[in-house]
Amino acid sequence: MKFVDEFRDRKLCVQAAEKIKEIAPAGRINLMEVCGTHTQSFFRFGLDKLLPANIRLISGPGCPVCVSSAGYIDEAIAIAGAKDRIILSFGDMLRVPGSSLSLERERANGRDIRIVYSVQDALDLIRLHPRKKVVFLAVGFETTAATIALSILEAKKEGIRNLFFLSSLKLIPAAMEYLVRDPKLEVDGFLCPGHVSAIIGQKPYEPIARKWGLGCCIAGFEPLDILEGVYLLLRQINSGKPRVENQYSRVVNRTGNLRALAAIKKVFTVAGADWRGLGQIPGSGLKLRRQFSRFDARKAFGLNPTTHSAQRTTQCRCGDVLKGIIRPDECPLFAKRCGPRNPVGPCMVSSEGACNAYYKYRK
Repeated sequence: MKFVDEFRDRKLCVQAAEKIKEIAPAGRINLMEVCGTHTQSFFRFGLDKLLPANIRLISGPGCPVCVSSAGYIDEAIAIAGAKDRIILSFGDMLRVPGSSLSLERERANGRDIRIVYSVQDALDLIRLHPRKKVVFLAVGFETTAATIALSILEAKKEGIRNLFFLSSLKLIPAAMEYLVRDPKLEVDGFLCPGHVSAIIGQKPYEPIARKWGLGCCIAGFEPLDILEGVYLLLRQINSGKPRVENQYSRVVNRTGNLRALAAIKKVFTVAGADWRGLGQIPGSGLKLRRQFSRFDARKAFGLNPTTHSAQRTTQCRCGDVLKGIIRPDECPLFAKRCGPRNPVGPCMVSSEGACNAYYKYRK
């Protein structure tokens, strides 16, 4: 198939769903779709209505906005306090709640906080404001990490001294391994993220299949991609032979994007990271290497992460949604105190958040 319409063909989707019904095992089967784009597509195209009732796709921690901690937002707000600073962020981050405020509220109070669409925008802005200290909120997974690494290499080559990065970059496979250790989590297989996998390839998921006996399938984001991914996972479950399969072979290969991986390795080193709703996960984040420390916003502005690590205490159960323990509508705040216009938790903020998708397409 060559065109996106073919991946959305209703007749083909119904046929794929029938194939799934033919091999669906008895009993409840929980498949975690790790990526927020999968979550959005699943509800947008009504795929839950095509699958057998016992096949449940549950959301995972694959929305970078959703897993950004309140402490991280507090750090960004602390940096924004001085007049000589410009904060740059992707749009959804502005509405994520910190321990008491959001970046959107701070911008309304006069702080210079701007929305950008790529890291390149930061480099362009630097040239227009050479006397300002420009801070880019580096939020995302391996896909974003590659673009940020390349931008830092470019900034170093140009001798730029007034650009800084506040890193909240996270690694998906480490979070998946952390989740399977949770005794509350009941998952029978993973639908792995296509965007991330285009960078890292298939290999990082292999320990999950080998060590934990859980099948993984990298899948694209169109309806037929997702349905075929589900089919392949069910086939693994029936065979009792978990492995890593690649449905998204038109984009992803086994070894990933070697140039992107080399850039990430050159600029960053692996560290622990704080995931909202999940907590501190060892080896799941990236921090700048010593030779690039001049770009580190925490060092440049004397931030102590422990000073800004408080989480808001609310009835929001975003963490349980991210683990697939509850559906979004089982949170006591869903569609009552919490909605897209007045989000209490980050899962309602982002268009890739499970609560946002559920509210938009199922409420």
